[in-house]
Amino acid sequence: MKKIKFLMIAMMAFIVSATFTACNNNDDDNGKGGGGQSNYDKYQQAVNNTVNSQKSSSKVILLVAFGSTWEQAYDTFDKVVADYKSSFPGWDVYLSFSSAICINQARAGENVAPKDYYDPEHWLTAIGLAGYKQIIVQSLQVIPGEEYRRVRDNYVKDFMNNRNNDFTDEYMKSIDRQVVVGTPLMAEESDAQTLAITLNNESDIKAAVAEGIVAFMGHGNPEGYDYYGGNIRYLQLETYLRAISSHYYVGTVDMDETYAEDVLEHINGGTFHYQVGDVTKTITYTANTSSKAQLFVLMSIAGDHAHNDMADPDDNGSWYSQFNMARIKTEAYETNFKEACWKKYKSGDEYIPGLAERSAVRKLWMNHTQAAINKLGTDEAMSTPTTAPED
Repeated sequence: MKKIKFLMIAMMAFIVSATFTACNNNDDDNGKGGGGQSNYDKYQQAVNNTVNSQKSSSKVILLVAFGSTWEQAYDTFDKVVADYKSSFPGWDVYLSFSSAICINQARAGENVAPKDYYDPEHWLTAIGLAGYKQIIVQSLQVIPGEEYRRVRDNYVKDFMNNRNNDFTDEYMKSIDRQVVVGTPLMAEESDAQTLAITLNNESDIKAAVAEGIVAFMGHGNPEGYDYYGGNIRYLQLETYLRAISSHYYVGTVDMDETYAEDVLEHINGGTFHYQVGDVTKTITYTANTSSKAQLFVLMSIAGDHAHNDMADPDDNGSWYSQFNMARIKTEAYETNFKEACWKKYKSGDEYIPGLAERSAVRKLWMNHTQAAINKLGTDEAMSTPTTAPED
C-alpha cells in the first residue's frame, strides 16, 4: 500500500507540474527568450519593483519556504515575516517559495484569492540588482533534506556564481563572504534535542501527552531518496522526546518505516531496525496501552498534508482514520492552542497549528538566522569566483 500510495502521489505531482506553468527559465512562457515580454521577465520586474519600493537597508534576510496553497499557511508566513522584521531591526525581510507548483497554484487562486509568491532566483536577482551588501538566506525547512539542499546548492550558489551575468564584478566582489545560508530547524542532532524540549514545553502538547499518546507527523524525504541523511533527524527527535515521555511518537508522510501504520506498530511494541542513509538503528518500543491519542503536524505550516494526510476523517488512509480504526480514540484537530491564531483563522476552533505558529519554535529558526549573521565576513560565509582563490 505504501509503494502504491507513493507512486500515485508521484504521478499526481507529474500531472500537476505539467498542467501548471513551472517557474524556471527553460519553458517558453517563463524563459528569458521568445518574443515579447516573457513571464520570467514579467515576474522579475514585479519582484524588482517590490524590493525597490521596500528597500530601507543594505542588509536583507530572504526567508525560503517550500510553499502552500492554504490560507492558514499564508497567514502563518505573514506572521513569520512580521516576527522577523520585529526581531531583526535594520534588516529588510522578504519571503520566497521554492515550490513551482505552490507558486502557480497560489497565483491561480487555489482554495483562496489569488496571491503572488516568487522563487528564490527571482528574489536573489532583485536583491543583487538593488545592491544589498549583506544577505542571509534563511531556510524555513525542518530537516536538511531535498528542499534545503536545492536552495543552498542551486539557487544561492547560482547567485554567488553570477550565473545569468546580472551583476558587475565590482558588486560580486563587494558581497564576497557577505552571504550566508541559515540552516533548517533540525540541521544537527543537537537541534533535534532542543526541539524536543521546546515541543514538550508547549502547553497544548504537554496537556495532550499527560492524557495519552502524542504522535507527530513530519514530511520526510521520499521513500528511497534520503537526501543527505536528513531523515535521521526524525528518529533523533523521537528518541529525545521519548526520553521525556514514552507516550511520544514521530512519523512522516514520505519516509519508509515511519508511516502511520508503522507508528501504530511501534505503539503495539516490538523491536524495529531502521536503515537511514548509512546509519542502522535498532529501537525497542514497549507496548502502549493508552486508548487516547492526539496528532500534531511536524511541519512549518498546516497545509495539505496536515489537513488531508493527517486529519481527513473521510480518507481511510489518513492518520486520523488509521488510529481510530486501531481503536485508539484520536483527535487531529485541537481547540486549546493557546497562542493567538494569526488573523484569528477559524478562531482556533478545530485548529491544526503548524510549527511556525508556535513562537517558541520560531525563536529556534531565528537562532539559526542569528548564527548565520555571526558568520558574515568570516571564512564560513560564501565566496564568489571573483575573489575565491584558484585551486
